[in-house]
Amino acid sequence: MTSAQVDQHHDGNEAVRDGEGGEGYQRGLGARQIQMIAIGGAIGTGLFLGAGKGISKAGPSLILAYAVAGLVIFLIMRALGELLMYRPVSGSFSEYAREFIGPFAGFVTGWTYWLFWVVTGITEVTAAAAYMTYWFAIPQWVSALIFTIVLYAANLISVKLFGELEFWFSMVKVTAIIGMILICVGILTFGFSDAGRTASVSHLWNDGGFFPHGVGSTLMTLQMVMFAFLAVELVGVTAGESKDPKKVLPKAINTVPWRIAVFYVGALIMILSVVPWTEFHPGVSPFVAAFQKMGLSVGAGIVNFVVLTAALSSCNSGMYSTGRMLRDLAQNGQGPRVFTKLTRSGTPLVGTTFSAALMLVGVWINYQWPGKAFDYVVSFATISGMWAWIIILICQIRYRTKVNRGVLPRSEFPAPGAPFTSWIALAFIGMVIVLMGIDKDARVSLYCAPLWAVLLLVSYLVLRRRNPEAAAFVKR
Repeated sequence: MTSAQVDQHHDGNEAVRDGEGGEGYQRGLGARQIQMIAIGGAIGTGLFLGAGKGISKAGPSLILAYAVAGLVIFLIMRALGELLMYRPVSGSFSEYAREFIGPFAGFVTGWTYWLFWVVTGITEVTAAAAYMTYWFAIPQWVSALIFTIVLYAANLISVKLFGELEFWFSMVKVTAIIGMILICVGILTFGFSDAGRTASVSHLWNDGGFFPHGVGSTLMTLQMVMFAFLAVELVGVTAGESKDPKKVLPKAINTVPWRIAVFYVGALIMILSVVPWTEFHPGVSPFVAAFQKMGLSVGAGIVNFVVLTAALSSCNSGMYSTGRMLRDLAQNGQGPRVFTKLTRSGTPLVGTTFSAALMLVGVWINYQWPGKAFDYVVSFATISGMWAWIIILICQIRYRTKVNRGVLPRSEFPAPGAPFTSWIALAFIGMVIVLMGIDKDARVSLYCAPLWAVLLLVSYLVLRRRNPEAAAFVKR
């Protein structure tokens, strides 16, 4: 039995890490909540706001970019599903990296995914504060402070409350998109509203063609498209707190194709059929632009409310995941032991508090630079989030190798076509990273990565000197 599998006793908190989840947490997330967490993870501000920039760069071919990237996301999620059914644990990616690659990989993955959610939390609370100015003339930093405190308190009460908040946040997003699709279908069928006279699916190929700016421009949108899908892997972090992970998680993962087909591909097909792609511009939500074209002035307020809930949903997820990742690191001797503490309701008190305190940096950024805050913190999120996807795929490849050798038991939810599909997904992510380096606007995402890598390496060397057992630990 390894050091990460023995009972942990800290201030009366006993966590049995038996490889079947639990780990001291309470299984408070039911099937309804897990399904909506999975759906909500694939719908965020990247669609509601970022798609405007993508449409202006790629035209209707952005639909194809979302479809192809969505297929890759499904391959990643099936790889994660195979690992989760082999051993559903709350540490998820960090745990698998530790087992199948080595202790340093687990260390890097845990801290990088934690940083990803801290940065994302800052980004989203900044965005949420900006959306509030649509209705109220209050300083952005005030809204950011209130949102951070409220979500922090909700996450400390219980995992069930986190799940309930996420359920309703996701419900708002899903309802908005389905409503938009139905309105567009009605316009195309019956020709009502101001857009009815010109609405036609021929807009997808008549206004300069399907690739109006060439295939190269479409490729350059892939990094924006992948950013929109970040957080879809969050369902893996919920494994330790799902009531029936071996039943619920596969169902949630298998919904990825239709989620992407409906909420991304379907929504864009409908919007670009009703409104020509030439009328969309960067910085303007395509949903807002479509409502305005239809003559529905109330649409702007509706979309603003939806993107507000999308931002709060992401920040809520950040509060949830950061505490879990820090606790996993601490339990494996790769973080301060104080992060192992749980409240009576089974929430990681210290880890969540520490992460929320860092997210308050976003409040300060709002106070100092309210107009540029979003741009300051968004650049690093993409590359740090994609690191988790890379690790998932590598671990799944190594796991499958051990299964084929008879070393490990076969998962109840094997990824179809693996390991070849995992190699394809890795190649696609590699291509996206190269494209990010070419794009001057996205290149900044790569600048901080070497600095973060050096910081992690130095920290790990210090850890290895102080705690050789934790630094040398590899699950067998």
